[in-house]
Amino acid sequence: MTFNKLGLSEKVLQAVEASGYLTPTPIQAEAIPQVLAGRDVLGIAQTGTGKTAAFTLPMLSRLEKGRARARMPRTLILEPTRELAAQVEESFARYGINHKLNVALLIGGVSFGDQETKIMRGADVLIATPGRLLDFAERGKLLLTAIEILVIDEADRMLDMGFIPDIERICKLVPFTRQTLFFSATMPPEITRLTEAFLHNPVRIEVARAASTAITISQGLVASESGSAKRETLRRLIRGAADFKNAIIFCNRKRDVAILHKSLQKHGFNAGVLHGDMDQRARTASLDAFKSGGVELIVCSDVAARGLDIPDVSHVFNFDVPSHAEDYVHRIGRTGRAGKTGVALSIVTPADQKYVAEIERLIARKIDWLDGESLANVPIEEPRQEARQETRRGERPQRSRRTGSGGGDVRGRQSSSRPPDAEAPAKPNHPSRRQDADLSPTGEAEQKRAAPSRPYHEKDDGPPVLGMGDHIPMFLLRPATVKPLKTPMAKTEPGKTTRTG
Repeated sequence: MTFNKLGLSEKVLQAVEASGYLTPTPIQAEAIPQVLAGRDVLGIAQTGTGKTAAFTLPMLSRLEKGRARARMPRTLILEPTRELAAQVEESFARYGINHKLNVALLIGGVSFGDQETKIMRGADVLIATPGRLLDFAERGKLLLTAIEILVIDEADRMLDMGFIPDIERICKLVPFTRQTLFFSATMPPEITRLTEAFLHNPVRIEVARAASTAITISQGLVASESGSAKRETLRRLIRGAADFKNAIIFCNRKRDVAILHKSLQKHGFNAGVLHGDMDQRARTASLDAFKSGGVELIVCSDVAARGLDIPDVSHVFNFDVPSHAEDYVHRIGRTGRAGKTGVALSIVTPADQKYVAEIERLIARKIDWLDGESLANVPIEEPRQEARQETRRGERPQRSRRTGSGGGDVRGRQSSSRPPDAEAPAKPNHPSRRQDADLSPTGEAEQKRAAPSRPYHEKDDGPPVLGMGDHIPMFLLRPATVKPLKTPMAKTEPGKTTRTG
């Protein structure tokens, strides 16, 4: 089947041909005719299957008739992130090159005044994130009463980011007679409830099993210890990767993104960074550098896991195994797109085994270990070392089983020169032990240097102190001088006085 048989307008077909596309993907072949017919569509497909063009192309064909009025857009597309919204805007610019349509982008991190100017001119297509859209609506700068087509893209990502209440509010602001296009890669119960509430007799299009991974992606697991050994494992995989062109590296936490990015740069890798705490200009610049080949590696959080169309990504590395199995499907979907092959490798520590099991259960397949890789020879690590590292960063330490009254590890306070079972050395300040201690000034200094440094709250050398104990400030020990009070004289009768007091 070709695009000519889908019912698209001549202007759209010319733009598609100029872009180099000849054959529609399965979801495009099934969704485009239904959208042109005005039906509500529920599209379920794995990431990288062309869902954006599945609603962009028919919308352009339908928007050729009529024009938008000021503050009253004709169509609305909701996206969970700024990057996805900007990507959809690029699709309208590419496929709508033969159309004279006004496209407005409402996202955070951009001047409110510039966006208001576009809305006042009249927007045929409005692409927005839920938060900024509601800001405009609540200020009276935007009316949604003329919406003809509502598109909710990456609905499962909306759920993860907590946008479902906002989506429900927006759906109540648009006309009841609108056409709704709903696209998602997975269908958790909350998303199913949303479709039942706001879609009217939808056509369900499911070109792949929900939460499945593309067959063009070669998946594998690599065993490793955590910490610096894990970063070394990643460097080994990058250097030994076959047919390596570029790679996206995913971490679970934004703090780990910064640490790993700095480590890769230190070891000579050309790496960029992308996470949610970056401002919009820095995020766009980092993403453009990776797309253009300015950097070969980009370390990111899950902000780049959903829907971003980055062409020709050869490898995806999960530096951290995602704690949510659905995120694994979206992460590795950044490679193996548009029929191309890709490689997705996940670095697994002993603590990640339960997450791997959940992923395998979700995708209904077993992920193989690479040759020679196994967790059998990886020691199970104790969490106490990580707790002490967190403490140095200013976070609260976790209690271990063998702790003193202050929460510190008893074994960490033992001297390395004696075995753990040896009796603790005598403390010079105890009365029964002073006879064995060197009380000379030199001896005291040597003992202070030899004693391990301990936080103040761990110095529990004696019984609990009542009141101030022996540490009474000197100003309280000074003798007090009490001056005699002068007795006032009170008058009782004329010419007589009596002394009071």
